[in-house]
Amino acid sequence: MKVSEAMTRDVVLVRPDQSICEAACLMEDCDIGSLPVAEGERLVGMITDRDIAVRAVAQGLPPDTPVRDAMSREVLYCFDDEEVPSVAKNMSDIQVRRLPVVNRDKKLVGILSIGDLARKTDSGTAAKAMAGITMPSEQHSQTVAAH
Repeated sequence: MKVSEAMTRDVVLVRPDQSICEAACLMEDCDIGSLPVAEGERLVGMITDRDIAVRAVAQGLPPDTPVRDAMSREVLYCFDDEEVPSVAKNMSDIQVRRLPVVNRDKKLVGILSIGDLARKTDSGTAAKAMAGITMPSEQHSQTVAAH
């Protein structure tokens, strides 16, 4: 199965100059835990509910803090024509629960989450990915400043 068959196509974006409060409201409205951050057509980061809580709120930053100050700048992604098992293994290895999906022109076309894997693939694919994702690691430490 290709990523394009499993991914969620409706992706809500946030701009780096929007506030973390606006990002949190979008997450609440859409019942999601992360948003790709884009400037025009270019992905420049990701912001998660945990980024907002740990990098902003816990540090005493106000609600009008720009997303750019709390987001993760490293943009990890996959291609829509890749095979799901390969991408699921990569998600496990790099310990992420969701990946933006781009086409070969690097245009955002969707997002692939662990939930998508659970709903649209055999249970073993999601279980293997989740096992790696939840392993303790310093790879994604929230206690360091946004990179």
